Amino acid sequence: MAPHPAGRRRGRAALTALAAVTAALTAGTTAIGSAVAAPSDDHADARSDARSDARNGSLQAFARGPGQQVRDTSIGAPVDLGLLYVGAHPDDEAGTLSTLGLWRQRYGVKSGVVTVTRGEGGGNAAGPEEGPALGLLREAEERKAVGKAGITNIYNLDKVDFYYTVSEPLTAKVWGHDDTLARTVRVIRQTRPEVLMTMDPAPSPGNHGNHQEAARLAVEAYRAAGDPGRFPEQITKEGLKPWAPSRLLTRSFAGTSSTGPTCGSTLAPRDATRDVYGVWGGERAPDGRTWAAVEREAQRQYVTQGWGGFPDVPTDPTKIGCDTMTQIESRVPIPEPGSAAATAADGAIAGALTRPAGALPLGTGAILTTDQADIQPGGRVTGTLTVTAPAKQALTGLRAQPVLPAGWAVQAGTVPARVAAGRSVQVRFTLTAPSGAATGARSRLAVRLTSAQGSGYVDRSILVAPAVTAHQQWLPQVDQFEAWTREAQVPQLSGTVAPVLTVASGGRRDIPVVVTNSSSSTQSGQVTLKPPAGFSVAPAGRAYGPLAPGASATVTFTVTNTDATLKTGAPGGDYAYTLETTSSTGTASTPQALELVPQTVAAKARPTLDGVVTPGEYGGPALDISRVWEGTACDSAADCSGQAWVSWDADTLYVAAKVVDDTKGTALATNDCKRHWRTDSLEIAIDPRGTSENTSTTFKAAILPFTAEGPACGLRDADNHQGPAASTAPGMTWSVKVNEPYTGYTAEVAIPMSELPSAIDPARLGLNVLPYDSDTQDKTGQTRIGWSVWGGVQGDPYRWGQVRLDGYVPPAGRSTTPKEPVIPLEALSSLDSPQSVAQAVVDNVALAGGPSATLRTGGWIESVRPAYGEAVVTVRAARAGVAHVSLMDASGVLGRRTVEVPGRGTLAVRVPVTRPAVGTPTALVGWDGPGETTLSSSVTPSRSGR
Repeated sequence: MAPHPAGRRRGRAALTALAAVTAALTAGTTAIGSAVAAPSDDHADARSDARSDARNGSLQAFARGPGQQVRDTSIGAPVDLGLLYVGAHPDDEAGTLSTLGLWRQRYGVKSGVVTVTRGEGGGNAAGPEEGPALGLLREAEERKAVGKAGITNIYNLDKVDFYYTVSEPLTAKVWGHDDTLARTVRVIRQTRPEVLMTMDPAPSPGNHGNHQEAARLAVEAYRAAGDPGRFPEQITKEGLKPWAPSRLLTRSFAGTSSTGPTCGSTLAPRDATRDVYGVWGGERAPDGRTWAAVEREAQRQYVTQGWGGFPDVPTDPTKIGCDTMTQIESRVPIPEPGSAAATAADGAIAGALTRPAGALPLGTGAILTTDQADIQPGGRVTGTLTVTAPAKQALTGLRAQPVLPAGWAVQAGTVPARVAAGRSVQVRFTLTAPSGAATGARSRLAVRLTSAQGSGYVDRSILVAPAVTAHQQWLPQVDQFEAWTREAQVPQLSGTVAPVLTVASGGRRDIPVVVTNSSSSTQSGQVTLKPPAGFSVAPAGRAYGPLAPGASATVTFTVTNTDATLKTGAPGGDYAYTLETTSSTGTASTPQALELVPQTVAAKARPTLDGVVTPGEYGGPALDISRVWEGTACDSAADCSGQAWVSWDADTLYVAAKVVDDTKGTALATNDCKRHWRTDSLEIAIDPRGTSENTSTTFKAAILPFTAEGPACGLRDADNHQGPAASTAPGMTWSVKVNEPYTGYTAEVAIPMSELPSAIDPARLGLNVLPYDSDTQDKTGQTRIGWSVWGGVQGDPYRWGQVRLDGYVPPAGRSTTPKEPVIPLEALSSLDSPQSVAQAVVDNVALAGGPSATLRTGGWIESVRPAYGEAVVTVRAARAGVAHVSLMDASGVLGRRTVEVPGRGTLAVRVPVTRPAVGTPTALVGWDGPGETTLSSSVTPSRSGR
């Protein structure tokens, strides 16, 4: 008898086990814990407990001998996927399930999902679980949701969803970018998808930093997975092979679109050189519903996120829109933009997974590159066209026709008429831009390919830049993103974030302007800043130079908001202005923008904390905190509105808010005083020095004005030290008076400045006051209002209001350097997720994107048999490791133990059974071996009894 049935793949019993595990955990049944069992023999001591006898009787399905049980492991050929979606959290893929479901139905595309975290940092509208327990629930929700689109392959990378942040650099640090990239590459090399799809990698306002990092991982993995020099140990030690996906898509889209069946052909991208695609959600699924309706049903599975109450989608087909996508890169010929093939439902995957009529054969490669990312008017760029024939089919009669903007010239080499099967040819060419080409925009360079076997299209965009460019100093995240676009070789993503800086209403600030010489000769000239209406600038212009080719210099202007009546925040929007830069080639203009944030002066006053704000108590003006920044608009001032006040005395900051609200949200238990956005709450965000790049160096307190037990409670969230106020800000005090009958509440909060991450800069303290309004009892919020309002502003310190504390001097010795942040790092291990272990058995992809154990290094289940009140799971090990053992049935977890295995041999693990089994149980073992290697195995009694 073989040691175990290695390599048995996708058996019916294993699929049944995976379905049962997923269904059970989706139902939110017994929580999974862990314990350590000492090695034992195969014989359990008899127990007379009647309850144990009952549980033992329920496990008789395990009584068949080892030869009568279906055993399986994760060793074998991994599943072969057509598409892999890379996201950060469960539900990140939810907006594209209509498309993935249609592609599976119509074109047979098998999709999988990489989810870097399990969303432990999100809220929970369904129960009290948080941390790893919440991650287990959210994974189950995701499996059930994507199952609506026929997706069964989900790969959690076991990184932590620490809290909401808009910072990719912070996310990359917490996750460990290189390790997470290696795991992503390993999954790609194992599953071999032709198409990668991901999120928006840019620090667009409000874009979750986790989303940005997940997208950047996908972009980098697109190149790294096919490069044998990247993560070579996966090839030399693990036996994987390089794999280069054919197309890379992001589901982000910048532009306009329409609804109805023609939505895919009416997409108008903001950048006309981008290849964009739309898939109409009105197509019919196999059950007769529209795919948009199926997608909505899938989204409703995310009950913990409050999505269970999402409304129905329109039944009128003309009101159903498209899922939209933008191509980042392609290694294969694509349909020509605007053609019927490009606007068809498979336009985004054509050339990689489908072959439109008359197109080049699948397996044909086509890549167009240029040796530089930009070009000056009248300048030249060298390009290379690489064409690869399919592995088993030659291309004959090949021709390449350049497709260039008006006025461009090309000198190209000769294209071979025949390319042998599996071989590549390269053609070099030189492109010349017209001397009068408009600068500041991208141009599309393309080649039409024709052959006896079919035709195709390949393109590349290039920026037409002036000799000298100027831009206001980028925000730190934007500066870092621009550097990343160069390092990751995706210059087409550069410039996707509008350059903005904030100015306090009625205030002034210095605006550093970076001047860069992009030409091949030394340049000198003048930069002129033309401010928007309501602003002044000094001086009007600055000289620069001489500036060597490729060099940059910085000149500084001082901008003042002279009209303090201009709207601040999102209602005011961007106040656009122009930078004009002269050089030897003329004058170039670049659009820039300023944004206004509110400003106030905090009076020196020591209020009485009694939940009542008396006139003059705070000594300064009231702040309007009634403007909406996220969610639905307030029905009226009685529905949601408010005022706030701020003062200081000695070394304490005081903040008060009078919130008007006509309906109470959920009264959370005092021990559930967290995730304040689930109900009525007040958030006070403080950036001590007004310079924080992300909230890890800020102080963010939240007050729940009432709890199930009655009194208000306090906490800190997504800041320098998240957690209950008693342990994270013990000096903070508050008093809340709730109006009866309920019309809102008044909260007064005293925050010792010693509790802040660093000493305050009294000239530019960052502050925001943000009430959250909930009118339901389902732990979901509806409206968010505040003082400085922008989408996602809770994570954007640079957009908070500014406060001056005239006369305040921080105590001597208080550091101006923020304390090292305390960030929650606990995440669920896939070894402790039976649903992940069950999937690994089915698709032979190792857990968490890690390396796989082998028969010489791993451990696996040999058999399971019942005993009194428990099951005895026999594990065979090739060497020492840790066995994570689970017993599952149709209702959830029957039992669970984690066992250290001392070395080679067999070990009988007694797993206590907590209740009678429902249906046929399955035993699962996730093996944790040396070097983070894992092996998954299962035992299920054979239905036939064989």
